Amino acid sequence: MRPDDWHLTEDVDDFLARAGDFLHSRPALHTMPLTVTEKLRTDGAGAYGGGIPLFGRLERAGEVRAAFYRLPSRGLSLTPLTAEHADALAARLAALGHSLPYVSADHGTATAFAEAWQRHTGAAPTLGKRIRLYRLGTLTPPEPRPEGRGRVAGEEDHEHVVRWCGEFCDAVGEAPAVDAASWAGSRFADKQFTFWETPDGTPVSLAGSTAMVGGMVRVDPVLTPAHLRGRGYAGAVTVEVSRAALAAGATDVALFADPANPTSNALYQRIGYVPLTDWAVYDFA
Repeated sequence: MRPDDWHLTEDVDDFLARAGDFLHSRPALHTMPLTVTEKLRTDGAGAYGGGIPLFGRLERAGEVRAAFYRLPSRGLSLTPLTAEHADALAARLAALGHSLPYVSADHGTATAFAEAWQRHTGAAPTLGKRIRLYRLGTLTPPEPRPEGRGRVAGEEDHEHVVRWCGEFCDAVGEAPAVDAASWAGSRFADKQFTFWETPDGTPVSLAGSTAMVGGMVRVDPVLTPAHLRGRGYAGAVTVEVSRAALAAGATDVALFADPANPTSNALYQRIGYVPLTDWAVYDFA
């Protein structure tokens, strides 16, 4: 495997022209590069705070076999790689003088790259986070369904949505946290949100969803405040946004869950989500 089989570019349009079909070939598995590159394509580099992103594709005999992106001041995000391909990429980036705070990918790829990066740079990896990626199979609404209805959040709900997304960040330990001041630059700002409301119109749960890219919609985030959990609201609102994605023509509906949370994982599987792969993030000292 030669390091020069990796083709690098800072131009998102060039990257998508050459690697777009590859990303679209498995929309759920490639959910992150699809949504990130679409946001950069439509909003420009300022969508992620400015600076110049880096993209790469692994190509041999005219066929794209893998890809990555790196946003300014952030880590490396990879599609699935063999250990050999991961080593070639680590060698290439190390030779170019890159410094990486972390790598994010399916568990096998992230582990292979973390080990290769340590070999080439001496940076010791630490497993920082594990996430499970799901893809919707057959949507199965929970029974019994809690009383109430879904409602798409409007402008009048903005303050409520911001507050609950901030609570979501606190609940999962996500940094940086989001508030009214940081909302516009956050990963939540371009999502559509749906409430589950009780019959009297009180919001009791919230789910967000990305715009459709390549037939794929990702459900993110899902939050029920702690004092309202255990009543079926999260399942109801997740079904609501999943059904809306399918009605809009989505072929793939994906979501991430913390594998250490048996409650949320059991819920998603009951309503039809099937585990696709386990994700890992390694931090580099």
